[in-house]
Amino acid sequence: MTAVDSVIRQIEAQIINPLILLLFGLALLLFLWGGFEFIRGADSEEGRETGRRHMLWGIVGMFIMISVFGILRLVLKTFD
Repeated sequence: MTAVDSVIRQIEAQIINPLILLLFGLALLLFLWGGFEFIRGADSEEGRETGRRHMLWGIVGMFIMISVFGILRLVLKTFD
């Protein structure tokens, strides 16, 4: 393993992976908040729509973070 490989792995382990996990956590919180809004606003169409929209974007965010994590794994394994 060269020095460049070592630096790249440290950047991945210390910066990129925690950032992906943080963003995934935020997307999960958005999804859960949307579920809460959906249930709380069950009596109004606007409340349900707001909750539904937040849940949708939470799912989209989680999908993106999982995809980024997978692509990074694929790239690192390919060039390993």
